[in-house]
Amino acid sequence: MNKVVVLVALAASLGNLLQGWGNATIAGSLLYIKKEFNLENEPKVEGLIVVMSLVGAAIITTCSGSIADSLGRRSVLMLSSVLYFLSGLIMFWTPNVYVLLFSRLLNGFAIGLSVTIVPVYISETSPPEIRGLLNTLPQFTGSGGLFLSYCMVFAMSLRTAPSWRLMLGVPSVPSLFYFAFTVFFLPESPSWLVSQGKTLEAKHVLQKLRGKKDVSGEMALLVEGIGFPEEVYYNVVVSTDFADNHKDATAAVAKSDDNLESPLLLPHQIVPIKMARPSESVLNGPRLSELLEPGVRHALIVGIGLQLFQQFSGINGVLYYTPQILEQSGVAVLLSNMGIGSDSTSLLVSGITALLMLPCIAVTMRLMDISGRRVLLLNTILVMTMALVILIIANINMKINSVICALLSTVGVVVYICSFVMGFGPIPNILCSEIFSTRVRGLSSAICSLAYWTGDITVTYTFPVLLNSIGLAGVFSVYAVVCIISWVFVFLKVPETKGMPLELISQLFIVTQQK
Repeated sequence: MNKVVVLVALAASLGNLLQGWGNATIAGSLLYIKKEFNLENEPKVEGLIVVMSLVGAAIITTCSGSIADSLGRRSVLMLSSVLYFLSGLIMFWTPNVYVLLFSRLLNGFAIGLSVTIVPVYISETSPPEIRGLLNTLPQFTGSGGLFLSYCMVFAMSLRTAPSWRLMLGVPSVPSLFYFAFTVFFLPESPSWLVSQGKTLEAKHVLQKLRGKKDVSGEMALLVEGIGFPEEVYYNVVVSTDFADNHKDATAAVAKSDDNLESPLLLPHQIVPIKMARPSESVLNGPRLSELLEPGVRHALIVGIGLQLFQQFSGINGVLYYTPQILEQSGVAVLLSNMGIGSDSTSLLVSGITALLMLPCIAVTMRLMDISGRRVLLLNTILVMTMALVILIIANINMKINSVICALLSTVGVVVYICSFVMGFGPIPNILCSEIFSTRVRGLSSAICSLAYWTGDITVTYTFPVLLNSIGLAGVFSVYAVVCIISWVFVFLKVPETKGMPLELISQLFIVTQQK
């Protein structure tokens, strides 16, 4: 494995670290923002403060694909780092709720750009055999940012007068490092360079990323993925581990079954790939009509469905309001003998939860290119459902035994979040960066991201309102039902993509649509 490609993926993932940091700081600082601005009885304003960054992300996502296709992936990441810096400075200065809402909007612009483009960038710079591993790095760095932020917020909560402005303003410092990496270290995506006709530059970037001079086979795949005319066929081995299998890809699809252990698409075939010489027509941007082509339409259904189900499973409602969920569940009783207040206790447990996420993601990074995306999704969604059942039981009647309820709530939240980061967290973004051809990848990924932010906004804004109306047990019941429906959707619709070149994945979506 070439170390350069790993360092590139890690540097690009700093945008997700800043996102995770921001999620934790707003979750922790909200306890003090409500007190300063007298929002205890204003759940709509409270929800608006949290959801404003999601609104910004949704707005910028509508054009992020076009920006990435015209200016390049690297330029979008650079712009994201600048917006992270500016939003942090404004939040540090915030004099009132209105300025806070504006700064959260800017923060949302930064998040929207990075969350949409980072998976695409990593997929386009990574070799197929470790693409899943490297595309799990954003989830790992995001959880790392979550943990570091909760540590900071917990330490500040022990002070007599915690400063929520300082909590929200600190991320402006690491955003400077992110900017430096995007300017001086990250190369442009080879796929994007080929789409712009800059094949020589793309070849040099690939040679640097792969650590070898001969990248002709991968360059041929990139050229083919743009959709150039004058077709020429040749054979490409999808996975060297199965090089002895010489059946056609369509045969692989035909033999696929619905067994949990068997992917819909078997990524270990030698298949005919088309190559051609460049033409001027392909240098134009994708047309909206291309989204209605059979393979693209099928991929969009999978991508949008995964993003919506991921959000409606309730994860961001739980993440943003973890301290309040634990506080309402009575976790203060667990550490009351140590003289730690309810606010600090909930923040401490939230920090421990974020810490436990890291080894879970490390396991996922190992399994992503071994077990595959589909198997991980199916199994982790089941665990999420069971964790939600535990939370429902713990919160139906908290008057039975406060210690038992607090323990069950803590275990339920930890298991729910940790199982999420092992499957439903990273995999939808990974798949959305893999299943589209180069020509429509930026636009299609932006559409899937828009579905993500739409679901995120809905869940985050409605969580405090639902909490006041139907209680924790009712909210978790809704999320459990969504998880069950999500499992059925993944089982029926989501294919396996591990170890497959990006251009082959988009072709196999056409085959499954025709089938």
